[in-house]
Amino acid sequence: MNVTNDEQERQVVSKQRVADHGEVYTAKREVNAMLDLVKEETERIDSRFLEPACGNGNFLVEILNRKMEAVRKQFSKNRFEYDLASAQAVSSMYGVELLPDNVEICRQRLFDTYKELYNSSPYGEDRGGLSLELERCIRFLLKKNILCGDALTMLQADGNPITFCEWTFIGLDGKVKRRDFELAELLKNVEYDKPKAGEEGLLFADTGEPTFVHLPKREYPLTDYLKLPDYE
Repeated sequence: MNVTNDEQERQVVSKQRVADHGEVYTAKREVNAMLDLVKEETERIDSRFLEPACGNGNFLVEILNRKMEAVRKQFSKNRFEYDLASAQAVSSMYGVELLPDNVEICRQRLFDTYKELYNSSPYGEDRGGLSLELERCIRFLLKKNILCGDALTMLQADGNPITFCEWTFIGLDGKVKRRDFELAELLKNVEYDKPKAGEEGLLFADTGEPTFVHLPKREYPLTDYLKLPDYE
């Protein structure tokens, strides 16, 4: 599903959608002004962002632009590290959206943005461009991280709990640990005793306080990041 620049800049798709869903997109200027308030975080490759009403992706696209610029600055001298860091950047962004068409548009816009930035990197089309394996990985991450549901009820469109994947990239050898958490559990913000060595805090923690959650709903074996789709 292709989206033109004019369509991306529109703040209202239709009066009916505004009446039915309160759908009004945030303009690019306002998006960047708000992101500048947390500028350092938007430029951290591993900093996680959750947009609970992501629409067609205006905030997430701009965050991806900033993260990919950080990838370019830090990892352009090594293709393996560049590919790995770019996948980590994508894996750190999450969205929930009520309308199915917006979900598809958001995922496609994020992929198109990623591909355009990748092809303008030192490993772009004149060096082979985006590999099929990496494209498959990026599309899988977007499918798992951008979900159709209601962040107020914390349910997906199919009635199941909104469940997000935590992707933990281990070192620079391409290994990733996946753990799945229900959003409702993550946002309980329950504090327990201090964790044992190796335990981690809240997936979307926004304070410096030690906040910990229940055990993950599901845990996957450590695997190569390009093979993540094989463990679905």
